[in-house]
Amino acid sequence: MGRQFLSSTVEDRVATVVLNHPPANALSSAVLSEIDDIFAELSTAEAVKAIVFTGAGSLFISGADIKEVAGITNEAMGKTLTAQGQRMLDRIEQMEKPVIAAINGLFCLGGGLELAMACHMRIAGERVRLGQPEIDLGIIPGFGGTQRLPRLVGQAKAIELILTGDKITAQDAKAIGLVNKVVPDAEVVKQAQGLAKKIAAKSAVAVRAALRAIREGAVLSLSEGQALESALFGRVCESADKKEGLAAFLEKRQPKFQDR
Repeated sequence: MGRQFLSSTVEDRVATVVLNHPPANALSSAVLSEIDDIFAELSTAEAVKAIVFTGAGSLFISGADIKEVAGITNEAMGKTLTAQGQRMLDRIEQMEKPVIAAINGLFCLGGGLELAMACHMRIAGERVRLGQPEIDLGIIPGFGGTQRLPRLVGQAKAIELILTGDKITAQDAKAIGLVNKVVPDAEVVKQAQGLAKKIAAKSAVAVRAALRAIREGAVLSLSEGQALESALFGRVCESADKKEGLAAFLEKRQPKFQDR
């Protein structure tokens, strides 16, 4: 089935998904539905081991569709929209394949930043500005921003950014741990793809286990998290990839993982 807003390509087991919804790549309900669909498809695609998400044109994602938000006039409508956005971003965060946001262009704001935060890693262009400016519209983040931002940058800084609506530079975002890396604008997608290809060369069994340990451990006590880690470690020790990885190390050669 053709998609109206998204396109995707696969190279070296890395899928690159591009959002093209001019003029601002806004996250309307229709766009959210397409994003949810494509990630559901990629989650089971055997040819794909890592995913890069980026925006077409001069910006990553401006945020939620303002006209659509303006049409929300009661609590039930607000809950419906945010529930849809939260479900979609939860799917991204819970992917067993790493998802890298290639934050290109000039702005990554509101729902755009919320989507980027749901990704496992973020590569930003040097000119991009990031923020949660919903407060300036008399609303608050609704796609998980009040929950993921404090987990990434700490509560005090998250409160500052959400209550002021300030937009920060990519360099400042890196300094507070919001993005992993800042690169020249023209290199954003290429750098994200390079990182994705590096991870795609690893064992999918180990990558999947590591992502689960980190994701689920974040909401557990230290002892519970370590118990989860131990259980997952035990499982990967039974994998063919573990045997190959250790054999390759001892034989001083590159491993040839089969993802099983």
